[in-house]
Amino acid sequence: QVHFVESGGGLVQPGGSLRLSCAASGFSFSKYAMSWVRQAPGKGLEWVSDINSGGSSTYYADSVKGRFTISRDNAENMLYLQMDSLKPEDTAVYYCARAGYSGRGQGTQVTVSS
Repeated sequence: QVHFVESGGGLVQPGGSLRLSCAASGFSFSKYAMSWVRQAPGKGLEWVSDINSGGSSTYYADSVKGRFTISRDNAENMLYLQMDSLKPEDTAVYYCARAGYSGRGQGTQVTVSS
């Protein structure tokens, strides 16, 4: 079955960087577009970024454009999110997601605070 394991979150100061990873299994990873979504405390799910199946096209929410970079390694079934110039409003639990599948992993907590 489809399974995601997110990692790489933590506590970072404003302006800092983190690199999130998502290990995917249970499906043909290279055939699917993938996404990162996040959920801040007390708020709904927010789309962050998409990448197409081959990795050649990427899309970003306006709130993270220019600061975050999504990438993937289809040989390793891995999805990444490089987050730079982090802001307190980026604090959230981050999840990877697959097109056409509503399930999520446990997520990884990102906290941006001084």
